[in-house]
Amino acid sequence: MVITSCQGQKQQEKFNGVSLVASRESISSSHIKPILEINSNAVAVMPFGFMESLSSPDLKFNIERQWEGERLEGARKTTQLLHSQGLKVMIKPQIWIWKGEFTGNIKMTSEEDWKKFETNYEEFILLYAKMAAEENVELFCIGTELYEFANERKEFWEQLITKVRKIYKGKLTYAENWDKVEKVKFWNRLDFIGVDAYFPLSEGKSPNIEELRASWKPYKSQLRELSNKYDRKILFTEYGYRNTNYATRQPWDSSREEISMNYELQSNALSALYQEFWREDWFSGGFLWKWFHNHEQAGGLENNQFTPQNKPALKVVKGFYGGMVRD
Repeated sequence: MVITSCQGQKQQEKFNGVSLVASRESISSSHIKPILEINSNAVAVMPFGFMESLSSPDLKFNIERQWEGERLEGARKTTQLLHSQGLKVMIKPQIWIWKGEFTGNIKMTSEEDWKKFETNYEEFILLYAKMAAEENVELFCIGTELYEFANERKEFWEQLITKVRKIYKGKLTYAENWDKVEKVKFWNRLDFIGVDAYFPLSEGKSPNIEELRASWKPYKSQLRELSNKYDRKILFTEYGYRNTNYATRQPWDSSREEISMNYELQSNALSALYQEFWREDWFSGGFLWKWFHNHEQAGGLENNQFTPQNKPALKVVKGFYGGMVRD
């Protein structure tokens, strides 16, 4: 699949990805068909570990009470199924903290707890790095939105990257939140600069594509400069918008408080992002947040969360993933 600009210049293939939510039970090839139908060529598989609090050194993962898709063998089976359908895979282990606390604020209260947490986190990451190597996964993400941890313990991350590279020979990234991406200190040791791209774009209730593209300009310059600084391409490890009013004001907001429906804004926001980034040679594509395996039951016109499934915005994704990048 080739992305073509309005001048007809061919560009390097992008990751036209979706972020696949872990399922309770095994998935089948019938669950993969809708992903292929929107011209996606890559899928993020996201096993999970769990913490009781921001300062708890304990990290529980790959345990029986987790959903199958959150555990090692479920992630392996899903990866094998995706590969059998010709899709590329990014393994992206993530942490969930009780009550939905933000992982970027993880911070231990003592050196002893930091060491214990680091031991647990390394075991978590190396478990999935080994699986990624065994399954010839194209891309491995060593962490998601862990800024305090990454900033406080730079030496740990550098040695973790070294250990991962000894096991896994594919491409590496790390997914940092949009507002901290410039502060990460180890981009030079990775292959892509991973950005969870929930940049605030507009205070408006329902801005149009032109307004949103204009709002992207300063962020786009910032990301281009970051790419040049480290000689690494930018990858949107997550991107997406809800179909609500004001969805581009705080795009990270997943609360249930907003009950409005705005299908046009979800479509406009995705269109603006694709038009601004997908033609750039310093940009490597991204993984849409988010996609559920049971497509027929997912999303829909009564749902105002992130997935575009069974909403008007899905046509936008399909068109741009199919190569229709135009002004």
